[in-house]
Amino acid sequence: MEPGVARQMWRVLEPYHAVTYFTEECRQTFADVGLRGFWMGYFAGRAAPMGPVGPGVVTATFFGFRHSMVARALPDAWTFASVTDVLAARLRGVDLALRRLLGDGVHDARVAEAAGLARAAAESAGRAGRPIYAGNADLPWPAEPHLMLWQAATLLREHRGDGHVIALTAAGVDGCESHVSLVAAGALTRDVLQPNRGWTDGEWDAATARLQDRGWIDDDGNVTGAGRDARHEIERHTDELALGPWQALGDDKVERLADLATPIVQQVVDGGAFPVPNPIGVPQS
Repeated sequence: MEPGVARQMWRVLEPYHAVTYFTEECRQTFADVGLRGFWMGYFAGRAAPMGPVGPGVVTATFFGFRHSMVARALPDAWTFASVTDVLAARLRGVDLALRRLLGDGVHDARVAEAAGLARAAAESAGRAGRPIYAGNADLPWPAEPHLMLWQAATLLREHRGDGHVIALTAAGVDGCESHVSLVAAGALTRDVLQPNRGWTDGEWDAATARLQDRGWIDDDGNVTGAGRDARHEIERHTDELALGPWQALGDDKVERLADLATPIVQQVVDGGAFPVPNPIGVPQS
């Protein structure tokens, strides 16, 4: 199985996971338990499977955020809502959002089949070196197929994300540099990424200078051939590290999951649940 299969399946499933960030239902259920504003909901909601962790753990595991930005939300979030409350609010918001977006489709046999396949892939992954995945893997599975599919998509994307941090770190790239390189390559714009990661202009410019010294960016801030090759290698390594669950599922079942999930996820996207650009900085799938 080619490593690119892992990227293909990430693109298929990512918008389904992302309803937890961008739908009004999810923002409201976080607010209902006491979390204040988008970023507190994001940091607490995504980190909650790891327990009531502080900004250091989240800066390390989420990788791309300035520590001070995380520290504006954590650990204060845990004084407003317990981890149990946040996890319940996260799942409740997803349930409400998906029921709105899919309507009667939540009861479709194709959703149930996709959920079973995605769960099998997600449960086959290893926990070692994958802290966010491992935290989510310890959570109970919801019985409803549309929520089971969401939890499986979440596990698979966090498994991939943990591996991406491994690949970036192995390449000697820090959090700010990773985003500067994305902007230089034209994947996203600075006005989307920089303010939504908390980096100052000085830090962004310093990261740019470091990448110029490495020959990854030219004097005009554009990616060089060497930089493009380096970024390609990081993405290839990420795909390779994310391939295990898909190898375990097997070619035929992966293809079947993609066929089942694509129209389901497209309905979610068509409902406006995956804006582009967005404050998380996720590229369009």
